[in-house]
Amino acid sequence: MPSSDMAKFRELYKKSKKVVVLTGAGVSAESGVPTFRGSGGLWRTYRSQDLASPDAFFRDPSLVWEFYHYRREVMATKNPNAAHIAIAGAQEFLRDKGYQLDVITQNIDELHRAAGTKDVIELHGSLFRTACLKCKDVRVNRDSPICEALRGRGAPDPKNKLKSIPEKLLPHCLSCGGMLRPDVVWFGESLDEDVLFKANELISNCDLCIVVGTSSVVYPAAMFAPSVASRGVPVAEFNMEITPTTDRFGFHFNGPCGESLPIALAPY
Repeated sequence: MPSSDMAKFRELYKKSKKVVVLTGAGVSAESGVPTFRGSGGLWRTYRSQDLASPDAFFRDPSLVWEFYHYRREVMATKNPNAAHIAIAGAQEFLRDKGYQLDVITQNIDELHRAAGTKDVIELHGSLFRTACLKCKDVRVNRDSPICEALRGRGAPDPKNKLKSIPEKLLPHCLSCGGMLRPDVVWFGESLDEDVLFKANELISNCDLCIVVGTSSVVYPAAMFAPSVASRGVPVAEFNMEITPTTDRFGFHFNGPCGESLPIALAPY
């Protein structure tokens, strides 16, 4: 069974020079960010996988943009929590010592960046970038609303469903006029090759892996930590629950990450 000995973990942490932190929806959930998973995890009557796919977008771009518009607007009311801040602080501390701490996240909410973490590897993209279907231009977009037709739209209550927005009024590219989509990785799509290469490189060279708030069921990210453990490198899991990979790790700390991480990653 994995250890929950914080003092023992701290000893390892103090010896580590190349730390990788893998984060998932659990860390953002502690900031009140909806995860759209499990019981009660619906937007209107839809599961996230019903909307987060190329097929869903081409079938009903208005509906999908309402979903992502809602998620973008929600983030204006959310802030990094103690776990995000602890990770950012640990990165600054270790970098000042000439060491590394890199964050690889499955989250698309940019809360790690907001907390001050540098060079975040976003496996699944960002809510605040768009990609043009025509010219492939990708750019940051923090407009609120992202287009006038979406103003006041996207409420999660099924009773608030309004008539679909015509495609010509949905977000379009400023360069070529093509339709824009959120720059996120949808179900059925592959991760960006460059992003995946950087993540694998960090995973292959780390001397400590910290897994925070992820269920370890979404691939390929689900195999990152087990691959680290398989080469004998310590892995510590911080989560609200046991996951399918918990038994492969050296440490498991159960409970809110915002409570345990500030202790685990405190300066030394």
